[in-house]
Amino acid sequence: MRYIDGFVIPVPAGNKDKYLAASKKMTSVLKRLGALRVVDCWGDDVPHGKLTDMHMAVKADPSETICLTWIEWPSKQARNEGMAKMMSDPRMKPDVNPMPFDGKRMIYGGFVPVLDTGR
Repeated sequence: MRYIDGFVIPVPAGNKDKYLAASKKMTSVLKRLGALRVVDCWGDDVPHGKLTDMHMAVKADPSETICLTWIEWPSKQARNEGMAKMMSDPRMKPDVNPMPFDGKRMIYGGFVPVLDTGR
């Protein structure tokens, strides 16, 4: 069964090109480690809520754009193995591939699909 990793990330609006460059580098590594696809989305219509919202969830400031990313894996086992290899891959070290955002405010999780109308 497929497995999805999801991420919500506050990215400084001026770092869009840097974010895309870092994402392309990460995607090439992830795909070699078993990911089926990686989708990066740049926030375009992310409303502010009264009780909670994506901006609050990542403590975004007004100069940041909310980004949504997901990685599709063939299975949770493939994800666990691929992510473990990625974390030890020298190309993913912060001094080699710095994140163009504050990674401490990124939220993420792993998900089992329960409905997928795209297939």
